[in-house]
Amino acid sequence: MADRADRPRALIQLRDISRVYGVGEAEVRALDQVNLDIDKGEFVAIMGPSGSGKSTALNVIGCLDVPTAGHYMFNGVEVAHLTPDQRALLRRNYLGFIFQGYNLLARTSALQNVELPLIYKGMGRTERHAAATNALAKVGLAHRAHHDPSELSGGQQQRVAIARALAGNPEVILADEPTGNLDTKLSAEIMEVLQALNHDEGLTIVMVTHETQMAKFARRLIWMVDGRIERDGLTATVA
Repeated sequence: MADRADRPRALIQLRDISRVYGVGEAEVRALDQVNLDIDKGEFVAIMGPSGSGKSTALNVIGCLDVPTAGHYMFNGVEVAHLTPDQRALLRRNYLGFIFQGYNLLARTSALQNVELPLIYKGMGRTERHAAATNALAKVGLAHRAHHDPSELSGGQQQRVAIARALAGNPEVILADEPTGNLDTKLSAEIMEVLQALNHDEGLTIVMVTHETQMAKFARRLIWMVDGRIERDGLTATVA
């Protein structure tokens, strides 16, 4: 990307981040001195071949994994200095997650699925219900709030998963292959939902995908190879 020296501090800053698994001949360097800034309000797609480190990078940003070396700053706070409980609070209060699998409870309504993580935030029943209802409305599913997952299409189930991520009012949405289980038409619909949330709500979105057509919905594309960032730029300019 262009020089950021004259810009405000980035929301997410990775400095010389490495993540190594195993030792000796079994060592795998999933991330190798990665440097990355993501500003508030960006929509970033991360791509790369299998084993490139894209999911590991997302896991580090989401505090689901801890780097072996380097510094990770979230909104100016050094994440490495946080205790496990503090990292859990960061995830709960500032991050929302969307995965390839919808991870919905089977015999529980869409509304109840969206409300579930709000229970762990200590939110009261009335406030929880209002937040979940509002989140479902944002993804166009207010009319399906009382339907179980078995009564919803794959695309609708992923919308519920997006609403669940939104309900806690996160700073950042982290999406790992969010369209991996969907056909092309439904995939495009899900990406349009994410694009609208970024554009209309100013939500920061970081998405891992292997689908070039889905990456085009993001404004910025990062291409990773062998644990390093090989290319980084506007989606239209990074092939």
